Amino acid sequence: MMFRPLPLLTIASLIALAILLWLGTWQVQRMVWKDDLNARIEARVTAPASPLPPMSNWADMDIVGNEYRSFRVRGTFDHEGEVHAFTVLSSPKGKKNGPGYWVLTPLALEGGGTVLINRGFVPEDAKDLATRPAGAGPGPVEITGLLRRTVLRARFVPEPDLGGNVWFARDVAAMAAWRKVTDAAPFFLDAADSAPGGLPQGGETRLEFRNNHFGYALTWYGLAIVLVAFYFAFHHAAGRLGRVKGKS
Repeated sequence: MMFRPLPLLTIASLIALAILLWLGTWQVQRMVWKDDLNARIEARVTAPASPLPPMSNWADMDIVGNEYRSFRVRGTFDHEGEVHAFTVLSSPKGKKNGPGYWVLTPLALEGGGTVLINRGFVPEDAKDLATRPAGAGPGPVEITGLLRRTVLRARFVPEPDLGGNVWFARDVAAMAAWRKVTDAAPFFLDAADSAPGGLPQGGETRLEFRNNHFGYALTWYGLAIVLVAFYFAFHHAAGRLGRVKGKS
């Protein structure tokens, strides 16, 4: 066999091949990580609810390690302190969906401290608290919910419309400061159940995270194969790769 590789093309092809293989391997690693994440979240969600640690322990809590774990709290809602975070609920577990808001309400705990409770989803026409009086009753309540990390506003996310009480990121510290809550927890809880009357519609936490990394890995590895095939096909067409004919 005769093979006379073109130096510059060979170097460029090897660099491109290394990048494609690295990208494919990275996607495989991401796939394994995502599968493990889903398994850990499933284990946390199905575990029995625990009492929320007292306010004195919040600063030392492993919030990442406890995210999506179920906790119980008891306290009194400040319904007038509702905060509304815009969302579009596309795959609801309840009856309502489409554009609307997450309703986050301060809950003053009996043992001290305040936790923002994401009571659930309301459609746009139910943003006003007066449209859902059944879910705004007075008195102490007991709430079970999944612990969630605060969501900081990314650069491309709009600033909140404070005049209209419309937020685009569930930033606990910013929301608490706006409502002048000085003892807020550095996390919030997603309520497991809907409020009386059905709104806000609870239990809408997204628990499955899309895992398309296997397909991405196949794409990168497939491009690597195509690159190798193109490289040798080009050399063959250029007369630089082939069987040497014997002299007669």
